[in-house]
Amino acid sequence: MAESKSSIRRVGILFAGGPAPGANAVISSAALAFVKAGIEVVGFLHGYSKLQNYDEEKSPLVEGDAYEILNFARIVGTRNKRGIMIGTARANPGKMITCPEDLDDPEKTAPLKRTYEGLRSLGVDALISIGGDDTLKTANKLHEYQKHANVAHKVRVVHLPKTIDNDYNGIDFTFGFFTAVNFMAQEIRNLEADARAGQSYFIAECMGRKAGWLSYGVAMAGEAQMVIGVEDIPQLMTDAGQEFNGFLDLNVLVEHIVDLIRARRARRQKFGVIVLAEGLAEKLPADFLEATSRDEHGHISLGDVHLGHLVAKMVMKRIEALGMPKVKVNGVQLGYEARCASPHAFDVMLGSCLGVGAYVALAEKGLDGYMVSMVGQLEHCFVPFHELVDPKTLITEVRYINPNSDFHRLAVLLSDDLGTKI
Repeated sequence: MAESKSSIRRVGILFAGGPAPGANAVISSAALAFVKAGIEVVGFLHGYSKLQNYDEEKSPLVEGDAYEILNFARIVGTRNKRGIMIGTARANPGKMITCPEDLDDPEKTAPLKRTYEGLRSLGVDALISIGGDDTLKTANKLHEYQKHANVAHKVRVVHLPKTIDNDYNGIDFTFGFFTAVNFMAQEIRNLEADARAGQSYFIAECMGRKAGWLSYGVAMAGEAQMVIGVEDIPQLMTDAGQEFNGFLDLNVLVEHIVDLIRARRARRQKFGVIVLAEGLAEKLPADFLEATSRDEHGHISLGDVHLGHLVAKMVMKRIEALGMPKVKVNGVQLGYEARCASPHAFDVMLGSCLGVGAYVALAEKGLDGYMVSMVGQLEHCFVPFHELVDPKTLITEVRYINPNSDFHRLAVLLSDDLGTKI
């Protein structure tokens, strides 16, 4: 690692959004790189929670409450620890910014202004943002706000991608993904043993808000009998003779599952596990989601929909209506218990590389407004925010699974007991 030639004297680190295994590897490795270069590191507690409410007189940033100093004593031996050493939250100071024009509105940018002023009150010269695509959007808004406000001392911003969903553009795999797949695959195997013993079925709703990466990985590694992700909806509807209008017809999904149960019964296999991506719930008609709560970023709380339980009940009713032999179908939710699982070695390595990449970006390359990524054999690359966030809408695009990809073909081959051709 090259010696720092940066003017940075103090750097801040914050983590936002849901937890992910390997988080502490990212935080501690980033901090270690800066500390070794003689640069002080401030770890902000629970994301933007305190920063966005900063007020010099009424709500100053107090050590131990709003932040802590990440020195050698604090970070050594933490790479493999569960959880998030500086905590997390979904506080979003860029919530009111929905288009570039909003960046010139003092009222809408007030939380970003307070965040910037809070950073500068502690002498922070650069900020390392760790989080998902919503946190990336917030990092970009903070970066853009400073340009619009023409601040005297700019706080440089770099972002490190985090999501167990692995649906991030700009990086091949995100830290925590492999740990989550491994952890939940074991749960699928446990459910399969239970189903075999009781001659029953489990419909496992697997975390993964938008794309099916997590559910497909879990189904393959756990040897489930079927997996359905968001990317499968158009084909599912077409195969049922219906035109895809952007929504999922639950009756079509139920019929597809009943077909699986019928086919397995014909082979004297009266049990199984079906994995559904939780993101399927976002494709339900609006009347299903009217009473569902939303988070700081406007996303519906998918866990409140209980998709697995809903589909399980509908499948049993359909089986009864068809006069088929009775079968017990149970719905379960998987995901939250994996977010703070003990991290897989690869996730520790990947997270550590990303953390050090923040040092390379800021202290060695002098970058601002970039996301740190990894390519090949854990080599750093740096992607500018404007390639990941649409400059006109300030939103990001989800990386879905390509239905024609080898990954999808593999998942279909390994996890579809109906014998669907690949």
